[in-house]
Amino acid sequence: MARAAHRRRRRTIGALTAGATALGAALAGVALLPAGANAADGNLVVNGGFETGTKANWTCSGTANIVTSPVHSGSYALTATPSNSDTGQCEQKVSVQPNSSYTLSAWVQGAYVYLGTTGTGTTDVSTWTTSSSWSQLSTSFKTGPSTTSVTVWVHGWYGQAAFSADDVTLTGPGGTPPTSQPPTSQPPTSKPPTTPPPTTQPPTSQPPTSQPPTSPPPSGGVPKHAVTGYWQNFDNGATVQRLRDVQSAYDIIAVSFADADPSNRGGITFTLDPALGSKLGGYTDADFRADIAAKHAAGKKVVLSVGGQNGTITVADSTAAANFANSSWALMQKYGFDGVDIDLENGVNPTYMGQSLHSLASKAGSGFVLTMAPETIGMYSTSGAYFQLALTVKDILTVVNTQFYNSGSMNGCDGKVYSQGTVDFITAQVCTHIQGGLAPSQVGIGVPASTRAAGGGYVSPSVVNDALDCLATGSRCGSFVPPAKWPTIRGAMTWSTNWDAANGNAFSNSVGSHVHAMP
Repeated sequence: MARAAHRRRRRTIGALTAGATALGAALAGVALLPAGANAADGNLVVNGGFETGTKANWTCSGTANIVTSPVHSGSYALTATPSNSDTGQCEQKVSVQPNSSYTLSAWVQGAYVYLGTTGTGTTDVSTWTTSSSWSQLSTSFKTGPSTTSVTVWVHGWYGQAAFSADDVTLTGPGGTPPTSQPPTSQPPTSKPPTTPPPTTQPPTSQPPTSQPPTSPPPSGGVPKHAVTGYWQNFDNGATVQRLRDVQSAYDIIAVSFADADPSNRGGITFTLDPALGSKLGGYTDADFRADIAAKHAAGKKVVLSVGGQNGTITVADSTAAANFANSSWALMQKYGFDGVDIDLENGVNPTYMGQSLHSLASKAGSGFVLTMAPETIGMYSTSGAYFQLALTVKDILTVVNTQFYNSGSMNGCDGKVYSQGTVDFITAQVCTHIQGGLAPSQVGIGVPASTRAAGGGYVSPSVVNDALDCLATGSRCGSFVPPAKWPTIRGAMTWSTNWDAANGNAFSNSVGSHVHAMP
């Protein structure tokens, strides 16, 4: 975000082709049992290696086949192809025991392959990877006091290429096998046909209307649907505010901005602008810290934003990563910040910044709030460094509020070109972020609070509300209709609370009330 109005050049992106890159390596897990093992051998998944040559015991949506290549072990594996409205999910109901621990594993390959469970009675879990070769996914869970069965599943992602799965195992105390499952422990007497016979799954198998279950990302105590606003620690013609004056509709307040520490490579500093204090008739460090405490008492989160248009913070090696984490933690302790916001508009190194943010999160604990505000081009495809950073820190990421402005026209997730300043531009870009691997709850809409707050791309609050409803419920869409409904979409962000105040609080009054009314 700009520290002065109209300072950024307008970028125009034509018919670019968004590409995905392999982001994941093999994830560590437990040792697998031999292919085709049954419950008596310790694997509770029946036909987990697909060695019957059929999808017996599995229910699949979309196009799913048993193939002889590629396979991880044995003679057969599962290959499924997602569509724009279906993830290609295959699932199996498995008997388990209450209050027991289980480990779910599978070998998979393909773009964005997910493995998980539902119906655990505690916290449903999932994990994912992107890999062009066989990689093992593994996750663990505990069943609830009355849980006697869980559903294990594997799926790809909307609009992505086919994925493969093999040697699916669930290890832990066995339950009573469901009476509806035919015995499959005996190998077939002859080689099954290469073309699988018709399946007997019911017609009642409907395409998902929302994102498939995934492990919930950490929220840091942020509401399910939240409004983020940037508070300016400087005067650029917008309304000057004390932090206490920030409108009550904002759930997350990003203090803008921290600066690079010239004496500490990768480190950051923050100083309250003395000129701001002069305009406010006096505003001291003690006043500022008291305002943060008051916002906390009102249930708000306050984070320190790093960068902005003029920010020059660089974290490109392990030393800089350590310095960034340590200096950020020191400022969090000094002022009471709940976390940091990454708004680096002059380049980002996903490896070392990711390393640093994980270090900072470990220092801060479960209440840590991590937000991001990349420019649109930074989240245009998974090959971008900013998108890679978001995926690298997905396990600690609260929300990415991409700046859907100052960007010109861009391709959406459907490959069509949309102009900024429209509901289609916003929803088609959000679709790209979710299809690229972020949970809907980790994605927000970033817009300027007024025409003076950015060089281009301003939309009225009603357009923001339309976009949120389109993404969450499929209603009030423009010509672009997302391939699925994402009711957990996080919310919206604006630059800035100061420009919002200068514009009669139009954003916070309209979008704020709309976001907080979302179910």
